[in-house]
Parts: sequence; C-alpha cells; structure tokens
Amino acid sequence: MNSSSSSSSCTCCFRTRTRVQSLVFLFVVLCHGVDASSINSVKVSISKVEDAVNFHIYYGQAFKVIKNAIDGESYLLIQNNSRMAARTKYCTSRIKSFVVPLSNYSIDADYNFPVSFFELLGVLQSLKGITSGSVASQCVLKLYEAGKIGIINKSETQELAQYGAHFITNTDQPQSCNFASFVPYGEDTPLQRAEWIKFLGVFANAETRANQVYNAVRENYQCLLNLAKSRTSFKPTVAWMQYDNGIWSFTTEKYKLKYVEDAGGENVDASINKITYNISNPEDLDELHAILCTVDVVIDETFSSDPAVYNTSTFLQNINVEDHSCFAFLSNQCLWRYDKRIQNSTALDWYNGAVSQPQLVLADFIEVLFPTGNSTTTYFRNIAKDEGVVQITSEMCDRDVSLAMEPAITVC
Repeated sequence: MNSSSSSSSCTCCFRTRTRVQSLVFLFVVLCHGVDASSINSVKVSISKVEDAVNFHIYYGQAFKVIKNAIDGESYLLIQNNSRMAARTKYCTSRIKSFVVPLSNYSIDADYNFPVSFFELLGVLQSLKGITSGSVASQCVLKLYEAGKIGIINKSETQELAQYGAHFITNTDQPQSCNFASFVPYGEDTPLQRAEWIKFLGVFANAETRANQVYNAVRENYQCLLNLAKSRTSFKPTVAWMQYDNGIWSFTTEKYKLKYVEDAGGENVDASINKITYNISNPEDLDELHAILCTVDVVIDETFSSDPAVYNTSTFLQNINVEDHSCFAFLSNQCLWRYDKRIQNSTALDWYNGAVSQPQLVLADFIEVLFPTGNSTTTYFRNIAKDEGVVQITSEMCDRDVSLAMEPAITVC
C-alpha cells in the first residue's frame, strides 16, 4: 500500500471514529446527561444553570443539548459550521434538532410571550414573525410597524417552517418540528424564571451575554433582598387575590408569595389561601370581609378586558361591601394592580419585562410595602390613589434595536 492510500485510509478511520464518538456522546447526554462543567475540551463559552430547575444544558464538540423538564423534550442544537448540521435532523416526540445560531425565529405572541429576554440578549433583529400584534414591548412594536416583523398564522405549518425556530409558551398546542417550548412561567421563584435567558442564549450562541445579564439581575435582586431584610419594622400582611364569576380566591402561585417575603412582607395565612369565597353566599362574604380587615396591602389580580377603567369602585363592587371602614388597605391607600404597563388593553408587561427583570418587581414591592414617595413603580399602579395605566407604543422605543438592551439596575 502506498503512502497516499495509507494516509487516505487513516483520515477515513479518524473521521469515522470521530463521528462515532460524537454519536456515543450524544446518546449519553440524552439518556443520562453530562454536565457542562465536565466538558473541558469545549472552546466556546458555556452557560451553567444555577437556580432554575426546569431546564438543563449540556455541551458536546459541535452541538449542545437542552433538556426541557416542562414538556420532557430535548433540543439538539447543532453548530452551523459543523458536518452534523448538514446530515443530522431529528423530529420526534422526545427530541428535535436545530441549527445554531438561529438565522431567524418567530414567537407565539398569543400567550403573553416574554420577548424582553430576546431584547436583553441583543437578538431582536432576528425576530421575523409574531402571531399577534399584541406585544408589551415598544421596540418589537417599532419593528413590526416598520415591516421588519410580520404577522404569521400559527395554523399554517408551511408558513412557520421558514423560521429556524418558533418559540411557544403554551405547550398544550400541536407542535411542528421547529417548535421550542420556552416556559419560564413554570418556575417557582423570580430568579429561577429570570435564568431562562440562558435557555434562549444557547440558541443564539450568546451564552456570554446571557451569563452577564443574569448575573447582573441576580446581584441587584440580592442587594434589594438584603436591604429589605435589614428593616426592623413590622411586616405588612399582603393578600394576592382575584375575582372571577362571583368567586374571590387568594393566589397560591409561589413566585408571587416569594416577592412578598423577599420585600419584607408577610402573606396571608396558608390555610386561607386554599379557600374560595362566593359573594352570593352570606357566610362566605362575611368571612371574606373579616379576613380583609386583617390585611395591610391588597394586590387585585382580577382580569379586566379594559384595565384602564378598572379602579377602586370596580373592586368595591366585586367585593360587595358597603361599610369598608375596617379595611386598613383602603384607608391607607394600599390597593394595587400589576397592569400599569399595557399594550392594546390585552398585553401586560407583567408577563414580559417583569419576568426577565425581577429586580424591578422587587423594587416595586419594597415601595408598595414601605412607601417613601420617592420611587416610581414600574409594574404596579395604586388604584386607591386613582393611578392610571401606561399605554405602550412604538414611539417609546428610543434605543438602537440592533444592540442589546441593558438590564435596569436599581440603586439599593
């Protein structure tokens, strides 16, 4: 055998062996998991999940894997300059493949998609399709109105197929091969939800930026938390509550209760949280009024098709009470809603910017519980003081959308 054929044979063997090793590694990752910290040979930047519990990231030589605990799917992300990109494609009930970094993507905006994560990463210009114009982001609206983002019909599979990925938050809908579930709402704490920026960062090869943003958000949140802990004053009692079809109920969502605790407040008794109150039942109504007489702050989460007209009178009508003299939260003007920033009366920034930047929500809450009058809240409005809503419009976008949005750091 001459040297040329010998060299060719060795090269072929090397390539075969490398491919087999990659496939074996992929199998191990999908079945058992290999942590990012154990891959020393990877030269690209990596993200390590530190607080969130519903997704995990693993790294190979030319690919990355995200395991999504919410829907049980694994996403194989293949680098676009690798051989795998041209010859590997998965679309099964448990694994889908994507080529990264994404050249473009679309989002399902029908379910309050938190598009602010993309703004913080600096990849907003790659957003090319949205299912609705109701988005609580002034810069997304600016791009949409300029014709750089189009409205898409999510029932048209072929229309969605043109995008590198179609991100959704509602995992119950039928999914095509390029659907990826982005569900920070499934986490239990504010910081866990915010860390999902690392999930999106992997799709954009923007791990370094994702790490920077999350570290800044977490550091500021922790600073505000320490400030709240240093208070020696009493802990105001807070009730998150909502009214629906004649029934009042107290919220049990853990991340909301966590905000109260971290801001230095106290949630209503856990046993009360498990009970609903029918205002048409005199006993229920009397018991509800008795409970409210012990509360210092109320967060009214009641859905309104037109938040701009929801005010204290609406609340009192729903609570069905004439004598509210014992309600300290009313006499002290501590009746709040989180619909301060809205777009088109349907999209609330509470489900957008408040998810990616929980430090702003915590700062709001500290002002809600311990008002100084020196701070303006971002997401909460005080309807006891007749505070109105802020309508989000494209004219509010005063930054270069080709650049990453910086997280808003609160002085503490």
